Amino acid sequence: MREALRELLEEIRELYLADGVPWIVGYSGGKDSTITLQLVWMALAGLPVEQRTKVVHVISTDTLVENPVVAAWANRSLEAMRTAAAAQQLPIEPHRLTPALDDTFWVNLIGRGYAAPRPKFRWCTERLKIKPSNKFILDVTNRFGQAILVLGIRKAESAVRRRTMERHEKGRVRDRLSPHGSLPGSLVYSPVEAWSNDEVWMALMQYENPWGHSNKDLLAMYRGASADSECPLVVDTSTPSCGDSRMGCWTCTMVDQDKSLQAMVTNDEELDWMRPLLALRDALDIEDDRHLRDFRRMNGKLTIHRDRLVHGPYTQAAREDWLRRLLTAQTTIRRRGPDYVRDITLITDDELHLIRRIWVFQKHEVEDNLPTIYEEATGEPFPGRPLDETIAFNATQSMIETLREVCGDDEEEFLRARALLEVERIYNSSTRRAGLYDALEKVLMKHGFEDEEDALTFARFRRGEPDKEQGALF
Repeated sequence: MREALRELLEEIRELYLADGVPWIVGYSGGKDSTITLQLVWMALAGLPVEQRTKVVHVISTDTLVENPVVAAWANRSLEAMRTAAAAQQLPIEPHRLTPALDDTFWVNLIGRGYAAPRPKFRWCTERLKIKPSNKFILDVTNRFGQAILVLGIRKAESAVRRRTMERHEKGRVRDRLSPHGSLPGSLVYSPVEAWSNDEVWMALMQYENPWGHSNKDLLAMYRGASADSECPLVVDTSTPSCGDSRMGCWTCTMVDQDKSLQAMVTNDEELDWMRPLLALRDALDIEDDRHLRDFRRMNGKLTIHRDRLVHGPYTQAAREDWLRRLLTAQTTIRRRGPDYVRDITLITDDELHLIRRIWVFQKHEVEDNLPTIYEEATGEPFPGRPLDETIAFNATQSMIETLREVCGDDEEEFLRARALLEVERIYNSSTRRAGLYDALEKVLMKHGFEDEEDALTFARFRRGEPDKEQGALF
């Protein structure tokens, strides 16, 4: 190990000094990315100060729904790196990347109603991981013309990873640098590509972490979560989900069971405070959630698959319930958890404000229930101003009560009338009323059915299918 490490450090130094192309090291806080960054750090520390001229960016993508233990570890690591790099005169700059507000998990699930991710509807990876990291990488390549990505990927991780890496090796422009498949101007360097799991841990245990974070604590965290692969830096859709029991997003429904979160809660009494997260994650991951979702697609269209309508976004009631559960979990952890999680944030105020606007202005849910849900779940006043000074919400509540009374149990009639009135209100307060009729028509097209069965009958008619009861075309 000692001789192999000496040769690898020499290789890293040689590549670093070969040109002025900036380096970007992907760091998740797990074992593979930790040893990769540690090797780069050790190599640079072995160079004279005057040769440390090229910046090495360390990027860590926080999806904002990471396993809180791992997220806290990674964030503390970044702060330690910043301090240690300055003290050791190393050109290493750590960056914590997060998804844009419009792309966050809760804005899309609770706000827009996207159903919990599934293998055939993996909407989360692009928004939470790929876009933040790719934006940073593309910004660097646009400024410097090129960038070298230093990644802790290993062939031993899986057969798929081995095949992918070997395919990219064929296009190497110079020794050890492979072209990235989807990021123009980016080359990939994977210094531990041939290492086994045992070799990674051996190196971590033998060599002290140079930025002061204990590798023994990292091993303890892995033991508590089960021996499994970390979640890699994701820069394209070919990167698979993080395995069957990975330390990634606590909300992940891409796997049958989040074994890492379950193991942490089971193996460590100090982590029992995470049980509300596990309960909410399991509630999201149900086999058949059709009863929680609208029978129309997000755009109002009807799609038939296997003689049933393909259900779309979560209903208003379901989205409000997810928000209530999330805020209750956050409140419970803050009040009953250990001191170090008393200020834990599962959903930010900015996300809450955007979700509120989506509910009221895009989905026409003019009841504006979010502040009430927040106050009921947290016991605190909602930290937000009125959405729109032109809306008299007292009058709106009176209108809703009247609509409920008139429509009775006919939910579709209520939704149709509420949306029509809100569209009219929006255009009535506008200086130009162009587009009003189109907006009203969209509402009528979307809410023009008595119920799901009526919508299915219409969709069959549109496809020219016979009426199953009458045995003829409509």
